[in-house]
Amino acid sequence: MKVIKTNLKDCFVIEPIIFNDGRGSFFECFNQEVFEEKSGISVNFVQDNQSISQKGVLRGLHLQKGEFSQAKLVRVIKGKVLDVVVDMRKESKTFGKHFTTELSGENNKQLFIPRGFLHGFAVLEEGTIFAYKCDNYYHKSSEDGVVYDDQNLGIDWKLNKNEIILSERDRKLKTFKEFIG
Repeated sequence: MKVIKTNLKDCFVIEPIIFNDGRGSFFECFNQEVFEEKSGISVNFVQDNQSISQKGVLRGLHLQKGEFSQAKLVRVIKGKVLDVVVDMRKESKTFGKHFTTELSGENNKQLFIPRGFLHGFAVLEEGTIFAYKCDNYYHKSSEDGVVYDDQNLGIDWKLNKNEIILSERDRKLKTFKEFIG
């Protein structure tokens, strides 16, 4: 597998090596030894999650704070998303900057998101199956986030405003300035 640096510190795109033959295809989704060797980051995933969404759904921008913060490895099994991360680590040189990439069931790319990053995705195809691994357990009272359309972040979600489907929770998230206090 290839581990490719992004413009954000400690955030990596992972591209699998895919083996195709007459029966179909095979690839290794994740190999901890290879990831640690190529990224220099040690991670131990403890929880896997999956969502199925219709086109236009936008989930995010979310994170868990404090001792319950989570690193994630995200991928799309079927369909396509625009995946978005924002570095919220105040000590980081890339604080407040974002990275976007398209993840799909066709390209099989994954994104490693370190602790302290906001994460969200916009669903670009109907019936998209999105899966992710977390290195810490979900903790409801540690949830936080920033509203997806915050002008300080300037994220292009590749969807028209009128086609975006948000949860009530995501409509009420803080602005970037409110979040950083």
